Amino acid sequence: MKEYEDLTVLVTGGAGFLGSWLCGSLLKQNAKVICIDNLSSGLLQNIIPFSLEDMYNFTFINHDISTPFYFGTHTHIDHIFHMASRASPLEFTQFPIQILKSNTLGTLNALGISKKYNASLLFTSTSEIYGDTKIIPTPETYNGNVNPVGIRGCYDESKRAGEAFCMAYSRQHNVDVRIVRIFNTYGPLMRADGYYGRVIPRFISQALKGEPITIFGDGLQTRSFCYVSDMIKGLLTFGIKEGLNREVINIGHTKEIEILELARCIRDMTNSPSEIEFHPLPEGDPYRRCPDIMKAKTLLNWHPKVSLEKGLNTMIDYMRINNG
Repeated sequence: MKEYEDLTVLVTGGAGFLGSWLCGSLLKQNAKVICIDNLSSGLLQNIIPFSLEDMYNFTFINHDISTPFYFGTHTHIDHIFHMASRASPLEFTQFPIQILKSNTLGTLNALGISKKYNASLLFTSTSEIYGDTKIIPTPETYNGNVNPVGIRGCYDESKRAGEAFCMAYSRQHNVDVRIVRIFNTYGPLMRADGYYGRVIPRFISQALKGEPITIFGDGLQTRSFCYVSDMIKGLLTFGIKEGLNREVINIGHTKEIEILELARCIRDMTNSPSEIEFHPLPEGDPYRRCPDIMKAKTLLNWHPKVSLEKGLNTMIDYMRINNG
């Protein structure tokens, strides 16, 4: 494919789960990719294949985008995808300052690069900015119900501030910005270890090892899970399509599932003997998550195509091969 052949794209957080998928997709479409990542949560192994197979089109820079970075005078950048941030709720108590910095100072630095090179910038915000929403499915017009001083505030409020930075740069400096509010996403390359432990890879890892599957709360809270290939298609379209300056768009799957049902489903699909254990619900954990994606359908001609069953099967097969 040659759709992106003449484009140079900067991806911050490009060694992370979504960032590495995005880098790979761009390279397959012949774009030139510059990846900035300090490997605090991203993994070098996610991007090593790119540097070997696409050495002329891929550049990796080990740098924390929370501090300024200056490119050479001959650098050309068409589009920026600002994706750098820790995102696991299990990291909110461990790395709150780093999370705040990546979404505020990091966003400010990315916007400065965008302004300098006249490049569009897609800011990857989050469904978490809606907080404990009272409207399901949640539209982009909902302003949120969040606690700025709670445990989740480092992530929720820094993403909200990042959105405000984007709009300020657009209004004051005419920078082309787009804001995507990402709902829960899963797929291969997603980490299941340590403090990263997102729910689907954690459940699969526990099930494959025959360990207890740990649920926070009663498990009746819901989430909607989008498979990574669907998410990347939405991000690419939104980030590069012309005429979408200042748009804010939800991207995610619209099928809600209770966390307890998800655990039982994964246990059945893996034929696991794992018991289900219930642990205290973390502070501020939202009860429901489901996006209104009408804007994505209308402006991007996008909707998720991969069913949860198919995505989980792919994820389970991947984690079996990669030792859970």
